[in-house]
Amino acid sequence: MSFASFSDFVAMGHHALYVWSAYGICLLVLALNVAAPVLSKRRYLQEEARRLRRESIK
Repeated sequence: MSFASFSDFVAMGHHALYVWSAYGICLLVLALNVAAPVLSKRRYLQEEARRLRRESIK
Protein backbone atom coordinates (compact mmCIF):
# COMPACT_ATOMS: atom_id res chain seq x y z
CA MET A 1 0.00 0.00 0.00
CA SER A 2 1.45 3.36 -0.98
CA PHE A 3 0.35 6.84 -0.05
CA ALA A 4 0.65 10.04 -2.07
CA SER A 5 1.52 12.17 0.97
CA PHE A 6 2.07 11.99 4.69
CA SER A 7 -1.44 13.31 5.35
CA ASP A 8 -2.84 10.43 3.26
CA PHE A 9 -0.77 8.06 5.37
CA VAL A 10 -2.13 9.57 8.59
CA ALA A 11 -5.71 9.44 7.24
CA MET A 12 -5.23 5.74 6.33
CA GLY A 13 -7.85 5.84 3.61
CA HIS A 14 -10.49 7.28 5.98
CA HIS A 15 -9.89 4.50 8.51
CA ALA A 16 -7.56 6.55 10.69
CA LEU A 17 -9.68 6.41 13.84
CA TYR A 18 -9.76 2.62 13.80
CA VAL A 19 -6.12 2.15 12.76
CA TRP A 20 -4.54 4.64 15.15
CA SER A 21 -6.75 3.65 18.08
CA ALA A 22 -5.74 0.01 17.50
CA TYR A 23 -2.06 1.02 17.55
CA GLY A 24 -2.64 3.09 20.69
CA ILE A 25 -4.42 0.27 22.53
CA CYS A 26 -1.69 -2.16 21.51
CA LEU A 27 1.03 0.15 22.83
CA LEU A 28 -0.93 0.69 26.06
CA VAL A 29 -1.24 -3.06 26.63
CA LEU A 30 2.46 -3.58 25.93
CA ALA A 31 3.37 -0.80 28.37
CA LEU A 32 1.14 -2.33 31.05
CA ASN A 33 2.72 -5.75 30.47
CA VAL A 34 6.11 -4.19 31.19
CA ALA A 35 5.06 -1.94 34.08
CA ALA A 36 2.89 -4.37 36.06
CA PRO A 37 5.64 -6.85 37.02
CA VAL A 38 8.05 -4.02 37.84
CA LEU A 39 5.53 -2.35 40.14
CA SER A 40 4.55 -5.69 41.67
CA LYS A 41 8.17 -6.54 42.44
CA ARG A 42 8.73 -3.12 44.00
CA ARG A 43 5.63 -3.51 46.19
CA TYR A 44 6.69 -7.03 47.22
CA LEU A 45 10.19 -5.88 48.18
CA GLN A 46 8.80 -2.98 50.22
CA GLU A 47 6.41 -5.30 52.08
CA GLU A 48 9.20 -7.78 52.81
CA ALA A 49 11.48 -5.01 54.08
CA ARG A 50 8.69 -3.82 56.40
CA ARG A 51 8.10 -7.37 57.62
CA LEU A 52 11.80 -7.91 58.30
CA ARG A 53 12.03 -4.61 60.22
CA ARG A 54 9.02 -5.61 62.34
CA GLU A 55 10.50 -9.03 63.07
CA SER A 56 13.91 -7.63 63.99
CA ILE A 57 12.36 -5.25 66.54
CA LYS A 58 10.60 -8.04 68.47
